[in-house]
Amino acid sequence: MTTPHSYVSPIPVRRAHLGDALASEWTKIRSVRSTMWTLGVMVLLMLGIGLGVGALVAANAPDTEDASALGLGFFGMLPGSICVITLGVLTIASEYGTGMIRTTLTACPSRTRVLTAKAIVFFLLVFTLTTVVTAVVGAIQVAMVDAVDPTGAEWLRATVGAGLYTALLGLLSLALGSVIRHSAGAITVMIGVLLLPLVAAMFMFSESMRAVQKALLTYAIPSQMISLYSETPTLNGEGPTGWEPVLILLTVTAAALGGAYALLNRRDV
Repeated sequence: MTTPHSYVSPIPVRRAHLGDALASEWTKIRSVRSTMWTLGVMVLLMLGIGLGVGALVAANAPDTEDASALGLGFFGMLPGSICVITLGVLTIASEYGTGMIRTTLTACPSRTRVLTAKAIVFFLLVFTLTTVVTAVVGAIQVAMVDAVDPTGAEWLRATVGAGLYTALLGLLSLALGSVIRHSAGAITVMIGVLLLPLVAAMFMFSESMRAVQKALLTYAIPSQMISLYSETPTLNGEGPTGWEPVLILLTVTAAALGGAYALLNRRDV
């Protein structure tokens, strides 16, 4: 009589960790077409608009003796941020639309680990790409426009600062996509957050709304992007400047991610 043998898999069994979730999310984000299209359009907008504005300023030779040409990077950063917002929402909300989120959470039951891996992969990808593109655009604009030479601090804000601000804006979109769980709805809300404060401020004519109008103009996202390139307030003579817009957006994004973690762990899929 032979002794029965139990099957032993040659594949080593080990506990999964955050590195496995990161590898999985990296495979997802680089293999879907939405990543290529959204980030490709973002690069084209930042390069095309940034260099176009630089050429116009250089051709018309306005008075640029008091500021460097790096501030022109705002004109490409604003439309490029819409692409990042779209990708941030799609990174998680599209999985709810296709039902892929059930497979993801079955393979990795730790919902906190899944959201953390998505956030890390998305943030590093957008931050790296945006920083590189803004550095290229800034270098060409400085070479094209006859203006004062930027300082090291201005270069750091125009490249690393712009990359951080854009990546945090995308991370805020990812958190909102996790909360709303609907791609079109979350993208619409984020576009409203981006543009509605400035539009609403334009129609506040009454004196009683003057304080609200001033706050909307000062703290709207486009105004914060402009302030990132300046060491002095550019609107109303007051408000955040330099790295302060990055810190404000970091606080808002951290709060939104906290809400996204709480809801993801409490709700069913």
